[in-house]
Amino acid sequence: MEITPTLLPDVKLLSPRVFSDDRGFFFESWNADTFARAGIDFAFVQDNHSRSQRNVLRGLHYQLPGAQGKLVRVTNGAAFDVVVDIRRSSPDFGRWYGVELSAENKRMLWVPPGFAHGFLALADDTDFLYKCTAPYQPECEHCLLWNDPKIGIAWPMDNGAALLSGKDSEGKLLCEAPVYP
Repeated sequence: MEITPTLLPDVKLLSPRVFSDDRGFFFESWNADTFARAGIDFAFVQDNHSRSQRNVLRGLHYQLPGAQGKLVRVTNGAAFDVVVDIRRSSPDFGRWYGVELSAENKRMLWVPPGFAHGFLALADDTDFLYKCTAPYQPECEHCLLWNDPKIGIAWPMDNGAALLSGKDSEGKLLCEAPVYP
């Protein structure tokens, strides 16, 4: 497993060692010892799977209280995955990081607790998998506005039109949202 630091020190990009031949491929997507050595020493309690069509934008979601760490990856299609540091005490508060995750590149992203998370589907039938460190609690869920100009995420949209849920279209600006200490 190759573990690459990102512009946000607690966020890690993971590239598994893939064994491929004419039959297909195999790779290890989770190993507690390997991840613990990389500083990802959490117990996962819930797995989620979503499917999205091209230009569907989900996020930027987080829970407060009940912060979730997430190990995310794409198993079909491709997505532009984004995290935003929303820990007020962090020197990176309000900064974002984005990376393409795809079935082809098999990369994973570690989203630590204290970050908002979202993604833009870059292909139809994009399957996105999340391993979460805390269970989903709808009463604790919050959403940052995906296009908050203060954050300034450069979403790679085909035509500039994101397909959003009602909840995601009503996200809050970072300056109005509850955040972590």
